[in-house]
Amino acid sequence: MLDYTNYIMRFRTCKIASPDVLCAVLLSVCAAAAASGQATLNASPITIKTIAEVETKATLSGREIVKLAPAVRVVPGDQVIYTLEVRNTAAAAVAAPTITYPIPDHAQYLADSAVGPGADVSFSVDGRSFDAPKNLKVPDAAGNLRPALAADYTHIRWQLKHRLKANSVAFVRFRALVK
Repeated sequence: MLDYTNYIMRFRTCKIASPDVLCAVLLSVCAAAAASGQATLNASPITIKTIAEVETKATLSGREIVKLAPAVRVVPGDQVIYTLEVRNTAAAAVAAPTITYPIPDHAQYLADSAVGPGADVSFSVDGRSFDAPKNLKVPDAAGNLRPALAADYTHIRWQLKHRLKANSVAFVRFRALVK
């Protein structure tokens, strides 16, 4: 069983036990932010909180229900649901923000799972250019271009169609398979 607690902890609100651990977590978050090309240390009014969860099944009054639980320990083959809480912390609205998020290295995007009410979703296979899935190409073993598969995606981008009001939140989501 693989333990992704440290990976997920970077993105969740948590209590840090020591200054050394805090420094390590901050460095990790800064590295992830720099890699994504989206988060910066400037005064951007948009903050993104990532919540990683897995589906669990329980029986309640004789009926099976599906609940979401924190993805603390996952194994290859598990599906993780990533919810991004996009918050405008400013006192003014932000016009149609764009949210770009890297697919975690230990995971593979699941086709057709990226959603965001009032958002256009596009994908990247290189982290720089984004397009609809039907337009993405990657080189095959011989160097010829072939249509990209969901497993080839490296980043997801949500372009909100409407402004994000002051002090409000939007949610976007996708599923990934643990490698």
